[in-house]
Amino acid sequence: MQETTAIETFYGRLMDGYNQELSHSGVSGDRIASRLSELSRIGLQESGGVTRPGYSLFEKQAKELVIKWMEDAGLSVTVDGAGNVFGKLPGKSGGPSVVSGSHLDSVPNGGHFDGPLGVISALEVVQSWNNQGYVPDKPYEVVIFSDEEGSRFKSGLTGSRAFMGQISPKELKGLYDENGMTFDEVITEYGSSFDKYIDARNHGREIELFVEVHIEQGKVLEREDEPVGVVSGIAGPAWLEVTFTGEAGHAGNTPMVGRKDPLVAAGMLLQEIEGLPGKVSGTAVATVGRVNVSPNGINVIPQKVQMIADIRDIHEDTRDQLVELIKENAERIAAERGVEVRTSSNTRIKPMPIAQHLQDKLVTAVEKNGIKPVFIPSGAGHDAMIVGEKYPAAMLFVRSKNGISHNPLECTSLNDCVYGVHALKTFIEDVMSG
Repeated sequence: MQETTAIETFYGRLMDGYNQELSHSGVSGDRIASRLSELSRIGLQESGGVTRPGYSLFEKQAKELVIKWMEDAGLSVTVDGAGNVFGKLPGKSGGPSVVSGSHLDSVPNGGHFDGPLGVISALEVVQSWNNQGYVPDKPYEVVIFSDEEGSRFKSGLTGSRAFMGQISPKELKGLYDENGMTFDEVITEYGSSFDKYIDARNHGREIELFVEVHIEQGKVLEREDEPVGVVSGIAGPAWLEVTFTGEAGHAGNTPMVGRKDPLVAAGMLLQEIEGLPGKVSGTAVATVGRVNVSPNGINVIPQKVQMIADIRDIHEDTRDQLVELIKENAERIAAERGVEVRTSSNTRIKPMPIAQHLQDKLVTAVEKNGIKPVFIPSGAGHDAMIVGEKYPAAMLFVRSKNGISHNPLECTSLNDCVYGVHALKTFIEDVMSG
């Protein structure tokens, strides 16, 4: 009874204040609200959030629910060895498909819109065409990619990376979940196998374009008071490890003059990093989220300090330029403070700028729906970034209240959700007719 009440409350919150005039051209706000509500009960937590780890029973249940909706909408459904789901609608002619979708897994105690909104939006396009008696000129596919968040194995975008052949058997063999289960054990329990997972790369699918709808995970649209924005690119992260090594000593007996304190050097670099992104790009960011001090004692001058900077931009050249700039500043500070420094870059993922002609089509789509174009770079990774390494890819962001994501408080109004569907539908129909 408590779960049912929670679902009814979630549906009620979505419908409260909904502008019924937005339900037109075959798009139904009520159906979108109902489906978001039904998905929200799978992995529901007492906090009101949801926990659906990749390759869990809950993620599989969510997929099975959407598969039923896909089949009811007339889509032919296939599932590959990585658990990725594809629902295909034939067009008037053959050839490559226009594909849209996202994911259904979540972070622990996450929200109800990050991922599901993209899947439901892509499916709602089909429902609207059915209601209008419209047959697209080209094949259209709705996709659910597995394990985008990566919360189970601390290795995200697993399904789309398998689909694109970007995960090696060696990498998979090194993955364990928090219960000590290997990836092989997990994927077998899920109903696939290690070999079938690897074989997901041999999909043989022809794709003309992939477009993903996602909540913004930021406050730009809220600040601009617009429901939908155009993603200009997806930032690729580079992780730079910086280690300062100095001389440990007693905090009371070592004079201030002549100390070789690596923590002071690390603090100086931390302060400088804040201002460095703006020197290379208007879309670059840099964050230090981890600092390890050794020995970590109250009355001990540290011997070593390791810090890891997460550096991102939607352009690879400026992202890499920022990495080098941080290295140069680390070396200068180390020389000034009389300590040693070592840097290493262990992770570099290619950013994905959205092609200008696709941004132009997205602008046309939002303007046709009465929305002022707002361009937003995505600092977070998405399945579109992985698919976009081989196929043209585009993204639309939908406003998220207070920019909150990965949290039970994650909230997007139904009005904004429906605006997002209309923009997606307009964009896809434009691509289909081109």
